[in-house]
Amino acid sequence: MADAAPHKQKPSKKAGGSDSGGPSLWIQIAAAFVVFLLLSVGYAAVREYIANPTEEIPLSQIAQDIREGRVASITVEGDKITAAYADDVKKVSRKESEASLTQTLAGYQVPPEALGMVAIDIKEQGGVRFWTLTLLPILVPVLFLFGVIWYLSRQLRGGGMQAFSFGKSMARLSNPENEAQKVTFADVAGAKEAKVELLEIVDFLKNPKKFIQIGARIPKGVLLMGAPGTGKTLLARAVAGEAGVPFFSISGSEFVEMFVGVGASRVRDLFQTAKAASPAIIFIDEIDAVGRVRGGGYGGGNDEREQTLNQILVEMDGFEPSEKVIVMAASNRPDVLDPALLRPGRFDRRVTIDLPDRKDREDILKVHARAKPMGPDIKLPVIAERTPGFSGADLANLMNEGAILAARENRKELAQFDLIRSIEKVMLGPERRSHILNKKEKEITAYHEAGHALVASVLPYADPVHKISIISRGRAAGYTLKLPLDDRKMQSRKEFLDDIAVSLGGYVAEKTVFDDLTTGASNDLQVLTALARDMVARYGMSEKLGPIAYDAAQGRTLFGQGVEGTEQSQAIASQIDAEVKHIIDAAHKKAETIIKKHRKALNAIAQNLVEVETIERDEFEKILIANGITPKKKQDIEHQPMA
Repeated sequence: MADAAPHKQKPSKKAGGSDSGGPSLWIQIAAAFVVFLLLSVGYAAVREYIANPTEEIPLSQIAQDIREGRVASITVEGDKITAAYADDVKKVSRKESEASLTQTLAGYQVPPEALGMVAIDIKEQGGVRFWTLTLLPILVPVLFLFGVIWYLSRQLRGGGMQAFSFGKSMARLSNPENEAQKVTFADVAGAKEAKVELLEIVDFLKNPKKFIQIGARIPKGVLLMGAPGTGKTLLARAVAGEAGVPFFSISGSEFVEMFVGVGASRVRDLFQTAKAASPAIIFIDEIDAVGRVRGGGYGGGNDEREQTLNQILVEMDGFEPSEKVIVMAASNRPDVLDPALLRPGRFDRRVTIDLPDRKDREDILKVHARAKPMGPDIKLPVIAERTPGFSGADLANLMNEGAILAARENRKELAQFDLIRSIEKVMLGPERRSHILNKKEKEITAYHEAGHALVASVLPYADPVHKISIISRGRAAGYTLKLPLDDRKMQSRKEFLDDIAVSLGGYVAEKTVFDDLTTGASNDLQVLTALARDMVARYGMSEKLGPIAYDAAQGRTLFGQGVEGTEQSQAIASQIDAEVKHIIDAAHKKAETIIKKHRKALNAIAQNLVEVETIERDEFEKILIANGITPKKKQDIEHQPMA
């Protein structure tokens, strides 16, 4: 059972070698020899059939048949004699090559009168059949051996050629003339500030003289920073599409191999290729794979990775003013990058791409809805309002899941209901209808989720409840979906305290109603404990300990050095634990007071859940009003004082 909250808003084909797992050389040679023997036997049988299509008899038999007058005609072709009998039967024999037919038959005592009664046709041996029978015995074995030698040499050469290709760049080229791959800023919704920054890059690539003549220096490197799925790679491709220049893309992990010097060689080859095609853009995705702080112990102290980083630094700083090659990189961990990589002259422009706000989410949904048949009831602003914290990738997945749901039900258009269902599927996972709870478990789950929803509805700084369900999704047996009325960039101490109390709502409801506890609250307890510790040790929200960050963000860099955390004394650690417990105890008491005071409303919500399994926001607010609780409205949230 989980309290489903929105996402937190916090900051060409590659060349390959031969398969090393294939058969050994000697096995291949043995197989080739067996195939050669089979072909030889087959060829002998075929040749015998071609050469002797009719019955072959001794020449003496033909001489006797001529004397008896049974032979109608004879065809002589070299040393081959074909006798045609009166009953249309043909028989073949052989004679001496040097002797004529007349001399040969005279030696068999065939009288001239009998021979005169037979039609004799003399033919010169030749044509396709002659040359086939003559050359096949020579050509077939030779060609077969040449084929075997070529195949084996290709297999042997594969490993060596792969070794030579290690130093080549693995970058994929997107040609600006390929309309199927072309991406422009029209295909990128949201990220307004980022697009304004990148428009200067586009202008430089189109009109470099305008900048050079006035003495301006365009940034040599642009670092795109943002959470996963916010569109960093898409923006880089849009820059290349707008400028109409070649776009070389490569992942940071593709530089490093097990061989020493390969990464640096690939960097050199990549920059040389890009300079030859300039103006061009080099895009390095996930640059933190090779750009982490040197000497900080990251990546196991891999010297090969550091050599690759050094080569990138040299190549970027070695650009001539006239060079029209811009390096773009993306990372969601800019805090771990080496300071030398971020200094002016290298990645001297950093563009932060935030999660989209409500208007941006609506624009992104419109982009992904272009190729999908939308029903008349579709309201994308409603979907944008219900998806705070969703990244661009999440929204694309949402639209795709909605289309899949419609296709699964054999409908030709998407409906609003499809998109509403896909929101929950993206956030929590698919429904598990087969996960059937027994009557007792269903009742416990209903009261657990009712406890979350009731506490969230009463506390002033908690987000409003949009949906309650006891249908299993993902790993949760039930969930309470609560969403903020507006996007927030910051969260206050009072909001955190109310969130902790809401997380304890299910725990308190179980204990109050059943005088027992289940494992259903385990995830809630983990989340609220982590949140309370962050309040004390990271955000300085403890009145007793004051504004001190005892737990630094993992993997940060400070003045080029890796920082894992702040050393704490045992006394401070004890005080942090005591403050965390104090916050949780106060939230527990707050939730317990609400549950006991509004026990009637709790029972009504839980009983309704047992009957219908899912309660939407409108129905939930009716239950609250019937039990004397006023639902929160947008104006109530706007007029709350800042904590």
